[in-house]
Amino acid sequence: MSLKDKRVIVVGATGAVGRECLSILAQRGVPAGNIVALASARSAGITIPYASGGVTVAELNAQAFNPSDVAIFCATSGVARQWVPLAVERGATVVDNSSAFRMRDDVPLVIPEINPVRAGKVIANPNCSTIIMLVALEPLRKAFGVESIVVSTYQAVSGAGQAGIDALQREVAGDAASGPFAEPCAFNVFSHNSAMDPATGLNGEEQKMIDESRKIWNQPDLEVIPTCVRVPVYRAHSESICVRLTQPATESQIRAAYADARGVRVVDDRAANAFPTPLKASGRDDVLVGRIRPAVTGAADQATRTWCLWACGDQLRKGAALNAVQVAEGIA
Repeated sequence: MSLKDKRVIVVGATGAVGRECLSILAQRGVPAGNIVALASARSAGITIPYASGGVTVAELNAQAFNPSDVAIFCATSGVARQWVPLAVERGATVVDNSSAFRMRDDVPLVIPEINPVRAGKVIANPNCSTIIMLVALEPLRKAFGVESIVVSTYQAVSGAGQAGIDALQREVAGDAASGPFAEPCAFNVFSHNSAMDPATGLNGEEQKMIDESRKIWNQPDLEVIPTCVRVPVYRAHSESICVRLTQPATESQIRAAYADARGVRVVDDRAANAFPTPLKASGRDDVLVGRIRPAVTGAADQATRTWCLWACGDQLRKGAALNAVQVAEGIA
């Protein structure tokens, strides 16, 4: 059965990820009559765009869920913890975008290009930064194996939802009104706004990249060294990645590994100095990869184990809504 034939519930339909999810479902031909858009009581009754028309938002409640429904949660962890068990109890299958269930042993954590969708009533969507990084590196892992990753992220403000977008827009216009960040985001770069662990020195985003990568790749000893920051970009995250392979590879072998890779497009024109950017990645399904080069320059096309690359991906699409829809299609 196709997702077009299912009743698809989008929880958090009025948020940035929820609206992106609805847009993707419309692009994939899911009829408006099969869509149930749910949000908080204050949004109930409003109409939001869907395909050539719109759908009316209803208040989130347990009775909205039925057996055979696919429910895509695009809400906070708190909402997910409260409502996902109720949705499952009512017979729905849930794809959850939040971090609430990602690290539970009984919940699959899925990127369709990497690990197949397993049966289960709850399937978790990974963190956006983890998705972008692992999609960019999966062709290399499949071909050569991966031992360790050093990654620095440059994360768009929309990763904090519509409130992040609004804050940057206000600040660019000269309004210093408060927003979701402790630091100004316009014309500034600052450590990711997730909570800092004083014992480890890692913020929450960095810890997610470590834990989730190990689970998705089933490599509990994988070394991941992340540094996550916010940048004054509206949409699409960027990542500078240095990866150490298990087996050495030449540059031609590295590029060949990307030739038929799912979900990745190489943008790497050294002569034109043209590489991935957040603007190029915005609104696209693929993760863009470029600046492919060995960590230490040697002889032409010399085999080495450590490689650098630059990746950009739309965190509202592949980093959240698109990945969730792909998971839903896999279980429909």
